[in-house]
Amino acid sequence: MKIGRKIKKLRELKNYTQEYMAAGLQMNQGSYSKIEADETDITLSRLEQISELLGIKPEDVICFNENMVFNVMHNKKGIGISINNMNSTEKKLYDDHIESLKTENAHLRTVVNKLINKRNKPTK
Repeated sequence: MKIGRKIKKLRELKNYTQEYMAAGLQMNQGSYSKIEADETDITLSRLEQISELLGIKPEDVICFNENMVFNVMHNKKGIGISINNMNSTEKKLYDDHIESLKTENAHLRTVVNKLINKRNKPTK
């Protein structure tokens, strides 16, 4: 897997947008997009900046293997995800992503419930 794809997968695990990464790197989103698309070479200093934004070491970006993190299994009972042998950094990224999704889910439930309650209130 090329470095840009690895960066993209790690960014997605952190639930960061390209805009967030570009702002942190002081570049525009289009230029950042080219990094993830492997349309531009990445210098060591740029890799270090990206790694810092992601909260991991540059060597963890280089060694990242999404196949070691996620293995989608198709079986008679349906589709499931098993987590394979992950290093501690990859596990933390995965756990952080799950927690951010739980937080977002709870917030959305609150917003939906408020809208439902507002709609169901009798008018005078």
